[in-house]
Amino acid sequence: QVQFVESGGAVVQPGGSLRLTCTASNIFVSSADMGWYHQPPGEQRKLVATIESSGFTIVEASRQGRFVISRDDLQNTVYLQMNSLKPDDTGDYFCNAVRIADKTDYWGQGTRVTVSS
Repeated sequence: QVQFVESGGAVVQPGGSLRLTCTASNIFVSSADMGWYHQPPGEQRKLVATIESSGFTIVEASRQGRFVISRDDLQNTVYLQMNSLKPDDTGDYFCNAVRIADKTDYWGQGTRVTVSS
């Protein structure tokens, strides 16, 4: 069974930084397109950043220059480095994998980020 352990969510002041971690089991992160999604309170989940199996990365426009997605294949882990955090970044962040072989979609349980002074 594919599982993710997500961590790194916290309460942080505006301008602060956090690093979210998603460690996968029973799937290689290098064999999937991995993404981080953001779900603000009361809103729908939206894609923030993707790292493709090739290593190519895409960050949603409003977060370019602030967020960086990366991957450690030996640790089978995907990271989301979040800098210059804003109150609008508040919400739950979910790790997602789309396995290249069969396009099966997997989700983590989420980790909560609160940006507040």
